Parts: sequence; structure tokens; C-alpha cells
Amino acid sequence: MTTLTHRPDTLTRDALAVLQPGFHGTTAPDWLLRRIGEGLTSVGLFGRNIHTPAQLAALTAQLRAERDDILVAIDEEGGDVTRLEVREGSSFPGNYALGSVDDVELTRAVARELGSRLAACGVNLNWAPSADVNSDVNNPVIGVRSFGADPALVARHTAAYVEGLQSAGVAACTKHFPGHGDTAVDSHLALPRIDVGVDTLHARELAPFRSAITAGSKSVMSAHILLSALDPDRPATLSPRILTGLLREELGFGGLIVTDGIEMQAIASTYGIERGSVLAIAAGVDAICVGGGLADEGTVLRLRDALVDAVREGELPEERLADAAARVRALADWARRVRGASGPGAAVQEGTAPGAGTSAAGGPDIGLVAARRAVRVTGAVEPLQEAPYVASFAAVANIAVGDETPWGVAAELTALLPGTEAGTYGSGSGAAEVLAAAGERRIVAVVRDLHRHSWMASVLDGIRAARPDTAVVEMGVNHAEPAGSPHIATYGAAPVCGRAAAEVLTGRSV
Repeated sequence: MTTLTHRPDTLTRDALAVLQPGFHGTTAPDWLLRRIGEGLTSVGLFGRNIHTPAQLAALTAQLRAERDDILVAIDEEGGDVTRLEVREGSSFPGNYALGSVDDVELTRAVARELGSRLAACGVNLNWAPSADVNSDVNNPVIGVRSFGADPALVARHTAAYVEGLQSAGVAACTKHFPGHGDTAVDSHLALPRIDVGVDTLHARELAPFRSAITAGSKSVMSAHILLSALDPDRPATLSPRILTGLLREELGFGGLIVTDGIEMQAIASTYGIERGSVLAIAAGVDAICVGGGLADEGTVLRLRDALVDAVREGELPEERLADAAARVRALADWARRVRGASGPGAAVQEGTAPGAGTSAAGGPDIGLVAARRAVRVTGAVEPLQEAPYVASFAAVANIAVGDETPWGVAAELTALLPGTEAGTYGSGSGAAEVLAAAGERRIVAVVRDLHRHSWMASVLDGIRAARPDTAVVEMGVNHAEPAGSPHIATYGAAPVCGRAAAEVLTGRSV
């Protein structure tokens, strides 16, 4: 236990309480433990903090030794966005696959199992699910993270996900309010805007959030996007009209409001993180997420001091900061009570993959069940009899997904057909290069969001012209016309999606 040399005043404790910072390492650094002792109530985990389930459980236990009710948050959507299995790939398909199946009980079961694994490792707040309606198929940052483009479908699966996750004792954080689906810009890089009318926003973007609130979502994450019909001057994260007027008063949400990463360029490059944090709390935010990029003590102190100074200078009402801190502590208390009622969770064995084993129902792993159900096949499947050549076409991954997590079908095909060879190709590649590498082997071409990348489509056309029996596996948004013999859509790129595709291609199970 860290020993304090002095006791911070109430204002400083409240300023620390509203921060959700990250850090480097697989154990908690001394500075973080010290700040927890001074009032910090939440910590955010990222892939860099996680090595094994047992190590993660030890880390969260270390944090709870300092504060029993600490909120330990993570960005674990499953599918393409995973932190729990960042080096192996997720054991669960993501939202797009679940939406394509459109079985709310399956979505609820997947979320419950994912929540159970998080809870067993000591995580009690998940920055998920994404409730964005992916109405723009060229969206560069949402895509397969969305349940789909139909607001009603997204609404019912968002509610099921919230219910499943929270039934496992992990608080849901429904995002990205009021909806990031109709954007052509990634808010990690710049400030996106949506210029549609209020009626459209209510019928489309807001429908899933209404369902999440009805389902009891413990928290909501704001989006760094400008919605001109709601507030032409400030992005949602900094807008009293959107967060207090719309979310709190009109929609009746009483839980915790969390920002998306405050260091994302949509805020950092326009307002700066200190000014942005003050404006966010003043607008109605309760917790500032920071740490995806800036994960050091200096950042925490800068934001703490900015909030304290804003109160002392009369820019931020002290009551608003105190109310925000109280909401954080209330959620922390809920998570502590739920954890106490259910016990600390199943023991985690060193070296056991988070996705290993069976579902709570005792049948096949629920993630693989869902991935198999999501697969859509166009054209006849002539099962592969010999080891193929797998050509994966890789565009630059968006920041939310990252490029550390493996994807594709090569490893899964190799398990079924030893001797499978593979290559990865970028925008400078051509069909001749792929054909030469494949030789006489049958080609399996693996793409993500083919409709968004003209270079990818051009190379694929060249391959198929020379080798009409090329099988195509689309692991992103399935919007382009099916092409391939056969064309297999997995609705996500997690390893379980790749395994489901490999089983279709070979007619075998792993």
C-alpha cells in the first residue's frame, strides 16, 4: 500500500477522480499507485498492458490493493478491436458479424461470455459496444465495428450487448454518442462533421442510444464529431446542448458520460487536451479518457491542474466537477458491489489464452459458433484438396483497430492443409507478383473493405482474369459485388472468422 505524505484537498481529489488514464507496462508504475491513493478512481488498459490472463489478473489485483473500488476500463469490442487478445486476435467476431446473423440472443450470449472473461481478469468497465449506425459504407473508422446500417437492427443488438455484458458484472460504455457512423473522417486524425437534419439524427443515429439507455447502460462515450443541426460550434464531447440538453435531459440518461480519447486530434489539434478537458466537464462529461497515446504521469498532472485551475478561476463551476466525480465514484461503487456479490471470478491459469475453453453453456466456444453463423457464401464451393496460396491484401489499419493484431485465413488454412503458403500485399503490388508467388497453387485472395480500395480491386481483377478459380474472402464490410469462385464474406477479420472461412473452403473443421 502506498503511503501518502499529505492529503490532497477535495478539489484536487475530484479532479483526479474524473480522469481515466493509461500507463505503460504490465505492472502498475509507482506514480499511478500514488495518484490512486490521492483520489484517482479509474484506470484504462490497452494492449500494451496485457500479456497473459494471469498477468492481467495480477495487475488488477495490484490496483485494487490501493483502492478496492477502482474502475478498471478496457477497449474490448471483440472482433477487429481487441485488447485482451491483441497479439492473438479475438476469440469473438465483432458487431458486424453479430448484426449479420441478427439473433439477439446470440449477441447477448457473446457479450455475456466476453464480460465473464473480462470480469475473471478483474476488468469492470468496457468501452463498448459501438452503437454507431454505419450509414456511410466508406466510413474509415467504424465499418465492421457497427452492427450494421439499419437503425432498428443496431438498436436491438446494442441493447442485447449491454444486457449481456452487464449481466457478467462489467459496466457497458455505449459509444460513440450521438453516432459516428455517417462520417468520412477518422476523429483520431481530424474533426469529422455530420450535416443532416434533426429528424434524421433522431431516427437514425439516436435510436441505438435510446435502446442502450432503456437497457440500463451504465455509461455512454461521447464522440469528437460536429453535428451542425445540434450544435454548429462545438463537437459533441464539448457541447452542453448535446451532452446535457440532449443526452441528460431529453433522453434521460443518468449514468456516467465518458469522453473518447481526449488526445485524439479532433480535440487535441483544435482545443488542446487541457482546454478540451475543461470544456468537456463543463459540457456535462463525467470522465476524461486519456492514455491511448499519452500514457504518462505528466499528462495526468496537466489535466488535473487544468481542471483545478479552471474551478479556481471561475471558468468551471466547482459543483459541476464535484457532480462528475460523484458519478464516477457511484459507478465504481456499483462495480465493487457487483464484484463482491459474484466473487472475484474464476481462477485464471498462467499461459491459458483468454479465448480457450468452452462457453458457459458447456458447448462449443460461443465466439466460433457466432462466426460460423455469420459466414455468407456466394457461388459453389469446391473444397480445397491441396495446400493453397493465400494472398492477403492489407490496407493501412485505422488507429482503433491497430496493426498489431493478426487477421486473415492463412494460419487457419495451414492448420487444415499443412503446407499452405501465404503472402501479404499492399497498394504498390500487382497481379503478376501474386500470380508468380502462387505458382500452380490455387489462390485464396483475402480482402478487407474491397469497395473502399481501388488498388485492391484492380489487383484482384487481374488475378481472377488469369485464375478464374480464385476464391475470395471478404473480411471487412461486404459492400462490393461478390467476385470469386466462391466468394466468402465473414463480416469481420478476427481469427474465429478466419477459421469459419477456412472450414468452408476445405469442407473440414479444425
